[in-house]
Parts: sequence; C-alpha cells; structure tokens
Amino acid sequence: MNKEHIIGRTVEFVKQTLADAEGGHDWWHIYRVWKSAKELAKTEKVDLFVIELGALLHDIADSKFYDGDEEIGPRLAREFLCSLSVDEQTILHVENIITNISFKGGREVQKFKSPELDVVQDADRMDAIGAIGIARTFNYGGHKNREIYNPGIPPNLNMTKEEYKNSDAPTINHFYEKLLLLKDRMNTNAGKAMAEKRHAFMQVYLNHFYQEWEGK
Repeated sequence: MNKEHIIGRTVEFVKQTLADAEGGHDWWHIYRVWKSAKELAKTEKVDLFVIELGALLHDIADSKFYDGDEEIGPRLAREFLCSLSVDEQTILHVENIITNISFKGGREVQKFKSPELDVVQDADRMDAIGAIGIARTFNYGGHKNREIYNPGIPPNLNMTKEEYKNSDAPTINHFYEKLLLLKDRMNTNAGKAMAEKRHAFMQVYLNHFYQEWEGK
C-alpha cells in the first residue's frame, strides 16, 4: 500500500467532490484542517496516515448539506478508500473519525475516542474559531439567509442535538452556542495553546461588534 499515492488520490477526490461546496466547507477548509492536523500530530503519538485521511475526508459530505444524513459521509469515505484497497482497520478508523468529529450541541456525548480523532478534531475546531472561524460563520449565515444579529433573540445554551441541527438563529448567537465553547473542548496540549489565541481574538471582535451596533 503506497500511502503517499493514496493521500494524493484522496486530495484529488476531495477537490473534485467539493468543487461547488459552500465557502466555509469547501476544499480550502479541508486544506487548512489537513495542514493543522499534520502540525498537531508532531506533538502526539499517532498514526499520521489515519490522521491525514481523516482530515481530508472529514467533511466529504457534511450532513447539514444532506438533509441531516449523518451516514452519507462515512459511506462515501469507505467507498472511496475501498476503491484504493486501503486496509479495513484504517477504513474503520477513518469512518469513526468522520462520524464523531462534529460538534453536535452541548448535550451530545462523543461515542468514540482515539488519539487520531483527538488531533483531527482539534484541527477542525481550530478552523471554527479565530479570524477564519468568524469569516466561515458569517459566510454560512449568509448562505442560509440568517439575520446577522437580533438583540431580541438570545443564544440558547441548552439545545438538544436536534435543536442545534435545526436552529435558524442569528449568526452572532452561534458564537455563544458553539465557537466560544470550543477552547475548553480541545484535546491536545498544542491545540489548547493555539485555541487560547484564537478565542481571545473572537472576544475582541465581539466587543467591537456590539460597540459598532450601537453606533459607537
């Protein structure tokens, strides 16, 4: 099994599959997560091949763009990896990463754990916070035609998984319902250190946002 060749084919597959994806979940999101995951992996005892495949395929079919279908992503990843004759143990691990990587609301309990998932999850969460996270959040809010902010609609910090999936609240609420929670949910020490800086940037941004909202 030529791992370098498989990674190259996976990059090509992801680029093609996500060619028309929403800007916050396109190839460049995958690229950033892939690069971050490889950096974080340097500080952990992990299988880099699994991490690269998990990072590259983690959003190959994000359920929010497929009517909430959480099985299509792992299924597409399995079909693709099988076509390259990747071993079953690796495929199963990548499937578990894809199935368990996402933030699904405050009450949802992650059902699978591995050092490789920890790294890929941290890399994915890193792309959801800081300057990039802010840009992606507003891009998706615009894609869904949501209000930017509505002072009369407070954030809901006690949503169930279904409420979180179906929420159409203003985009600013998402900072409190997800983005500002991620710093304390990082898995690796390197991820935690990086998240601190990006979290602080979001807090500064929000302070400016509310001042400007009031015309100051």
